[in-house]
Amino acid sequence: MSNISKSESYAAAGVDITAGYRAVELMKKHIARTKNEGCLDDVGGFGGCFGLNIGGMEEPVLVSGTDGCGTKVKMAILMDKHDTIGVDAVAMCVNDIICCGAKPLFFLDYIACGKNIPEKIAAIVSGVAEGCVQSGAALIGGETAEHPGMMPTEEYDLAGFAVGIVDKKKILDNTKMAEGDVVIALASSGVHSNGFSLCRKVFEIDKNPDSLYVPCEALGRKSIAETLLTPTKIYVKSVLALLEKVDVKGISHITGGGFYENIPRSIPKGLCAKIEKSAVKVLPIFDLIASVGNIPERDMFNTYNMGVGMSIVVPANEVDTALEILRANGEDAYVIGEIVKGDEGVVLC
Repeated sequence: MSNISKSESYAAAGVDITAGYRAVELMKKHIARTKNEGCLDDVGGFGGCFGLNIGGMEEPVLVSGTDGCGTKVKMAILMDKHDTIGVDAVAMCVNDIICCGAKPLFFLDYIACGKNIPEKIAAIVSGVAEGCVQSGAALIGGETAEHPGMMPTEEYDLAGFAVGIVDKKKILDNTKMAEGDVVIALASSGVHSNGFSLCRKVFEIDKNPDSLYVPCEALGRKSIAETLLTPTKIYVKSVLALLEKVDVKGISHITGGGFYENIPRSIPKGLCAKIEKSAVKVLPIFDLIASVGNIPERDMFNTYNMGVGMSIVVPANEVDTALEILRANGEDAYVIGEIVKGDEGVVLC
């Protein structure tokens, strides 16, 4: 922490730079948990350095992804619980780049806040660090920006980006996908990080925030708040294990846009993923959203993951092996459909 850098004038304008130093000190213990063999320096420099090991790769390709947590951040602020939203920020990035077959290397975060409260910032970063640990990525840097007058003092937003690596010949290529291949679902942990604007409207959260904390029978006596704030599941390690043994044809991370927008992204033209709706293990929170908000089924599947955080296409003769590997790595994996001829990208029936 700097002992000479301070500005009373800047503090009077709403920016306390010494709070930033304090936040960095508090977060260092969390960042230390994420260090891996590529880390070269400590947090606090102008750039995060990472030593790239490309041993065994013929044509290493870097794969990057960036995202935020959307209005799920509003839930964290309402609940005054900030130590899990960082997991979501990491998950939204690393779950994307694993769809290319890339192993995450490192992550950087960006926090914009109305007022820098060091303990709150450190709590946010503790979640980021946890997400990095779960995905095997190193947290090598980040930025906290205080924005007085631009957002209320208690509010903040969180985003970040990840970089991974894959040998060019191992980048997932859906041109090998064929009729008869099988679609496997990996269960989600909940709503993940999409569709929260609709959640807030359905449950009238902004008008009646106290309703969030009432135990709900439909959710196993959990409150709506607790259920909605459940961190996004990170699938990196289980998918990497799968890629070592199975000829994976395509992977989709089911985020904003639900089944209808995301599954077709991994399906080539001329083919279609035929999904059996009855096979999908829909989580109770989605039934509750649909019933309370009177949301049509088509809209639900076009907004939420509905209990499926990721879909994976494998050859029919490797389904059993794939399920065994995924389940051994802690996934609730099961078959939800097959690849058929068609131009729709995805059909739910």
